[in-house]
Amino acid sequence: MSDPETLGVYDARAAEYAAKFVKDKPGPLLRRFMAALPAGGHVLDLGCGPGGSAVQLLANGFTAVGMDASSEMVAHARAAGVEAIQATYDDLKDVAAFDGVWCNFALLHAPRDAMPDHLAAIHRALKPGGHFHVALKTGTGSARDKIGRLYTYYAEKELSDMVTAAGFSILDTTHGEEAGLAGDVEPWIALLARG
Repeated sequence: MSDPETLGVYDARAAEYAAKFVKDKPGPLLRRFMAALPAGGHVLDLGCGPGGSAVQLLANGFTAVGMDASSEMVAHARAAGVEAIQATYDDLKDVAAFDGVWCNFALLHAPRDAMPDHLAAIHRALKPGGHFHVALKTGTGSARDKIGRLYTYYAEKELSDMVTAAGFSILDTTHGEEAGLAGDVEPWIALLARG
């Protein structure tokens, strides 16, 4: 993600985001992801935000590193004990390094035309047979929310086709809806896939 306005929102509201979304225990999507990983597996939390998921991964015996484009989100993640670096999706150059990549409501800020390259980079970063979780908001087109963040929305078939084209096999699909930082309740989709 390199949209300056979106990054500015996350930098300015990192503490608020952490207070709203960092939980004391893993939710069902993270539990599903962890159950697919080898014990003690190495995980990249891509778009880690304030590090809540990475903290839960560490607490459950995995090794986890975080990556986020927002300097304030990275600072929060580091303060929570996560090894986190400030970087964009374009900076992901690892090859066969991770047992899992967790990308929870992060790739939705990437432009649609960049998604195939990002998915290919995630596939390369995974060890053979590694697992990938991606969650995005569903819909069509791209738009800014009322606090200024730029979103790219996906229909289920479009996202599934892109993930499959990147070399993944989709194992499970979950739908839901939730209020985000902007307060609007929006529908989402989460895929668990294997590389």
